[in-house]
Amino acid sequence: MNVADLKGKTIALLASGGLDTCTVTYWLKEHDVEVVCFTADLGQPDETDFGAIETRMRACGAADFVGVDLQRHVADLGLEGIQAQSCYESRYWNVTGFGRQATTAGILPEVKKKGLTVLAHGATGRGNDQVRFQLISNMLDPSIEVYAPWRDQEFLNRFRGRSQMIDYCEQHGLPIKASRDKPYSTDANLLGLTHEAGRLESLETPAQFVTPEMGVWAKDAPDVGEDFTVRFEKGMPVQVNGKAVDTLGAFLEANAIAGRHGVGIGLHMVENRFVGVKSRGVYEQPGIELLGTCYGFLIQLVLDRRSRELFDSLSDLFAKQVYQGYYNDLASRMIRTAVGEVSQLMTGTIKVHVYKGQVSYAGSVDSPHSLYSLDSSMEAEGSFDHRDSEGFLRVLAVHAKALSRVGQV
Repeated sequence: MNVADLKGKTIALLASGGLDTCTVTYWLKEHDVEVVCFTADLGQPDETDFGAIETRMRACGAADFVGVDLQRHVADLGLEGIQAQSCYESRYWNVTGFGRQATTAGILPEVKKKGLTVLAHGATGRGNDQVRFQLISNMLDPSIEVYAPWRDQEFLNRFRGRSQMIDYCEQHGLPIKASRDKPYSTDANLLGLTHEAGRLESLETPAQFVTPEMGVWAKDAPDVGEDFTVRFEKGMPVQVNGKAVDTLGAFLEANAIAGRHGVGIGLHMVENRFVGVKSRGVYEQPGIELLGTCYGFLIQLVLDRRSRELFDSLSDLFAKQVYQGYYNDLASRMIRTAVGEVSQLMTGTIKVHVYKGQVSYAGSVDSPHSLYSLDSSMEAEGSFDHRDSEGFLRVLAVHAKALSRVGQV
């Protein structure tokens, strides 16, 4: 689809209020396309004034503006990531992947209410977000067509990158926040922030070049640590430091505490994008890192060897699924069902100590499904008799000796 196909039509645009969507809105208007902007409130710490976003988008030519509160939705998705312990390439909690899922799934019904059938976005043709917006939309509502200006040759003929877009906006007096000297770009929601592009594309630029927005660098954290206690019931956080919380409240509390102690701040990654290239990013993910670590300690108590092996394989697959935009397909639903079975057993209180970027285990109580018992004690306690291992080891030895005998060792 290209802009010529849209002439005279009204379309929906996923609008962040940033440089790309401001440029796209005005450019489409110049090509006789009416734009209705839809903006998701994901609790993004870098953009809390939605009145300002609406003002910017209308000044850039939007015919209408719709704001949708999706904070609880993205918090629920973040909790699913915690319950699955799913980190992409072992470190990244998919904070943007979950954000795109929440945005698209939450805004599509509003788009339909307006009677619109084309959904546009400002994601580039080199990144993951174009895939997420496309696949999520196609799966949830195949009748919606997706228009991506960054894959439209006419748009590409006009804009090669950020500097040309800034020139264009300044030429037309558009109220953008971007500037030529901004050293990197940021994408945000309450689960975390992604910093990339600009100076960060150079691997000689340290992660510490970023100015944290959800906390402080570990070196700048207080010299005195802080205890953090979270109570999970059937996989749901219900108390933080003795205070009753829902899922959103748990993230807000965890973000504040983890952030001020440098937990989950400044994760450097050179990751494999779905489109086949590597990208460098610096991430902030304080609350999900803290809550996820606590949940991981609880999982250690409950899962036996075989269930843990299966869980870990599902965890890795789910991380890839979310990263690549396949949250809604059959594989992801199967994984979520299996993880849901595990979550029903995840009841317990976990206490940790946070200090200068580190989360240290401090204690656990009241976990009725824990398999940890005195049977593993080195003292003369529990029902495990040391002598019973003699026969067990004789059986294992048969195979071990056979391997040696036939030259397989």
